[in-house]
Amino acid sequence: MIRELITKNRSYRRFDQSQPIGKDTLVQLIDLARLSATAANLQTLRFFLVHEPQDCELLFPHLKWAGYLRYWDGPPHGERPTAYILILSPTQTSKFHLTDTGIAAQSILLGATELGLGGCMIASVDKTAVHELFQLPGQLEIVLALALGKPVEEVVIEDVTDPEDIEYWRDEAGVHHVPKRSLQDLILNH
Repeated sequence: MIRELITKNRSYRRFDQSQPIGKDTLVQLIDLARLSATAANLQTLRFFLVHEPQDCELLFPHLKWAGYLRYWDGPPHGERPTAYILILSPTQTSKFHLTDTGIAAQSILLGATELGLGGCMIASVDKTAVHELFQLPGQLEIVLALALGKPVEEVVIEDVTDPEDIEYWRDEAGVHHVPKRSLQDLILNH
């Protein structure tokens, strides 16, 4: 069951923009992060919800979408996320805030997948502009943005054929290919 959920949980970047995600769903997803482990149980992360269409449009230009797809500026209108969750951390925090962010983000995305949604972790955010845009508290910094929506793209996992080339790519049909290393390559004492 968990293997299937993890396999379905891909980095989706194209969504059905006609399918909104409401605040209640976002709160339900953040509750999964709340229940997840945190270093020393400090629970320092905070979350900012973006789900109103006008706010999603304001946030969109402040994000960079896919480093390996250099020719692509992100999803066009009609395929953009219908919600975002900004994960924030205090500016003065523990050395584990990135670990906590990863755990929270994965919990949220697995929950989204279970609901038939998808998402993408975006670290390339114009943090200053977004901070000002939403008037976020000064003592918090944006660590990660999660883009969420109903996926409209196919993402397939395939084996790495060249150990030096792990870049994801899209074929002529728009299918997103994600090469993954074998277990044999990852486990040192296999």
